[in-house]
Amino acid sequence: MRITRAGEQPSVRANADWFTGEVWQNPIITAPDPARVGSALVTFLPGARTNWHHHPLGQTLYITQGVGWFQTEGEARIEIRAGDVIFIPPLERHWHGATDKTTMSHIAMHERDGESHVTWQEPVADADYLAQG
Repeated sequence: MRITRAGEQPSVRANADWFTGEVWQNPIITAPDPARVGSALVTFLPGARTNWHHHPLGQTLYITQGVGWFQTEGEARIEIRAGDVIFIPPLERHWHGATDKTTMSHIAMHERDGESHVTWQEPVADADYLAQG
């Protein structure tokens, strides 16, 4: 058993190569082998979002605070709110983040496939981020 106490792991600024705007991550767990689960609390300031990306084994998002946006490639952007749970199937290209006016936090959960749990792609263009349809 391993217990990580509150405050033992610092918040980290998300990698600017994979996110637009100000995003903070609080690690929850990266389980040791043979387990594959990883999880983090991610907080997006207004206008912040992920790049387009996909996960080899899928991803689950639990929205903990605020209002945000989520979009799967080829589909309309949707609004997401605290309490919502989204399961994204394996290899589904998508992005998620805060709205242009509000913060949003979620717990992101995924499994590693070997060494990888995500394939990062290009940033979401401002015009696409703000498009409503």
